Amino acid sequence: MSYMFYVPTRVLFGAGQLNNLHKQAMPGKKAMLVISSGNSTRRSGALDRTTEQLRTAGVEVALFDKVGSNPLKATVEEGAAFARSNGCDFVVALGGGSVMDAAKVMAMYAPQPGDLWDYVPGATGKMQPLVNPVLPWIAITTTAGTGSEVDQWGVVTNPATNEKIGCGGMDSLFPALAVVDPELMATVPPKFTAYQGFDALFHSTEGFISKANSLMSDMVQLAAIENVGKYLARAVRDGSDMEAREHMAFANTMSGYSMVVGACTSEHAMEHAMSAYHGDLPHGAGLIMLSKEYYTHFINKHCCDDRFIRMAKALGKQDASDPMDFVTALVELQEACGVADLKMSDYGIQKDDCIMLAQNARATMGCLFGADPVPMTDEECAAIFERAYR
Repeated sequence: MSYMFYVPTRVLFGAGQLNNLHKQAMPGKKAMLVISSGNSTRRSGALDRTTEQLRTAGVEVALFDKVGSNPLKATVEEGAAFARSNGCDFVVALGGGSVMDAAKVMAMYAPQPGDLWDYVPGATGKMQPLVNPVLPWIAITTTAGTGSEVDQWGVVTNPATNEKIGCGGMDSLFPALAVVDPELMATVPPKFTAYQGFDALFHSTEGFISKANSLMSDMVQLAAIENVGKYLARAVRDGSDMEAREHMAFANTMSGYSMVVGACTSEHAMEHAMSAYHGDLPHGAGLIMLSKEYYTHFINKHCCDDRFIRMAKALGKQDASDPMDFVTALVELQEACGVADLKMSDYGIQKDDCIMLAQNARATMGCLFGADPVPMTDEECAAIFERAYR
């Protein structure tokens, strides 16, 4: 057993921690503050509070507010150009996973010449080394889902090629500072609280069954799974339940660490293929659609029965003795959160698309298939899509 763990990010965790942002050492003098194209951070007051904190710290702010869900290559390139033209020397992300991923890749790409895809690994990306150092960045997460506030990867979609790929990966792309303040998550609607919570869960459940598991990854993954199992349904029922929000925020950050010390598996690659073609599909919703059949596939392979039983117990099924108890506990949690009946067909996915989606998943994120507990063929992958299809 061996592992490597490196996360140089200073984390301010807990309710009210945004109020301490101005006390931290800033990595520059002028920040590009990145938010979504929606109104959530304005409506909640988070934007005004963050701007005030930065200005109190002596930082000039330039606002970029064009990030949508499943951030696009063109948006990242526009943001990078905005940072260059405004003379920004660091980036601040205020938002959920899409905003943090976009801001992270903007920080990487802003100092570079050429096209963003010159620096992207996989599929049509050219995998060229960076020419210049990246801009430092700060993550202020307003959701409990991606763990992007403590890792060095950002996922970007290229609609021209139907590719949704992880960009970055270099040590310099870890955020300098992360603020994980559950008060900022209180206004997330129930549906999106559920989607994001299951995304956090699957980062850890995938990691726990992956070939990259270790004692260190087990520790953070089981902590995440236990907290999701106990607190996600509460957070969905009552967004103002600050105890539930805080524990979900903790689960999310633990799942971020999971991706650093461990690995996601092909489930994430499969969902990336779905939302690459159907950009209105929330990432967490796509994962939920796949999850029952995805985990059943590996349970039927009997490749890590004990790990599925341990995850079932972590989700709250203390009498678990069979690997399928994990799927039972998973479905029960989805039912408790009101997301057990999501349908691929509602987002325009056709059943005939299954083999295409399987092939796209491997072409764009093939490295995640390499982390699966046992190998999966394209035909097996397509069959999971088919069984999950509704």
